[in-house]
Amino acid sequence: MRLTVFNGSPRGKTSNSKVLLEHFLSGFSETEGNTHEVFYLNRVKSQEEFVKAFREAERVLMAFPLYTDAMPAMVKTFIESLEPLRGREANPPVGFIIHSGFQEAMHSRYLERYLDKLSRRLGSPYIGTIVKGSSEGIQAMPPMMTRKLFRSFHELGRVFGETGEFDKELVRGLAKRERFSWSGRLFLNVMAKIGIVDTFWNSQLKANGAYERRWARPYADSVQRGDGAR
Repeated sequence: MRLTVFNGSPRGKTSNSKVLLEHFLSGFSETEGNTHEVFYLNRVKSQEEFVKAFREAERVLMAFPLYTDAMPAMVKTFIESLEPLRGREANPPVGFIIHSGFQEAMHSRYLERYLDKLSRRLGSPYIGTIVKGSSEGIQAMPPMMTRKLFRSFHELGRVFGETGEFDKELVRGLAKRERFSWSGRLFLNVMAKIGIVDTFWNSQLKANGAYERRWARPYADSVQRGDGAR
């Protein structure tokens, strides 16, 4: 089987998408004869190359993080560039991996529905979507905290390499909870009020020099000043 992979993370080769894909592809490669090629969509000037790779693919896998309940702009740009291939009989089957910092799978379900619809509009058989939450810190976690996750992605890749399909039980296991229980939400609210929930994100804001502007409302403020879009 020949698999064409598109990494849609803005972080490219330093992304969590790359980490998850590496484990998936290590399992995929266990089947003799399987090959794969990875394209990084953050190379935004290579759209023609990406479209050509999709057009010539046998099977396609796209992986990217959830961005504001949707997808990174570069993924949307790539999807729109495929419009000339819409309805083509030879379009390859397509599968997706969505991951995010949210723990609840419900945050990714609207995008999952869109990707199903997208595949049908393209005329590509829909393989399915793998949803994984709590992925933001996986590169900073000790091995004991990621061992099960990486093993699951390896096994997903192995099964896919043999069958061309996602293992439904493994996909359900990776999604875990659909949403927090009432008591779980209460606990998180308490943690948020005492500042524990924001510790990691605040460290990221500080590292990027944005901590002092974390409550900025540029669009709302521009409207109030009367200099917003007209």
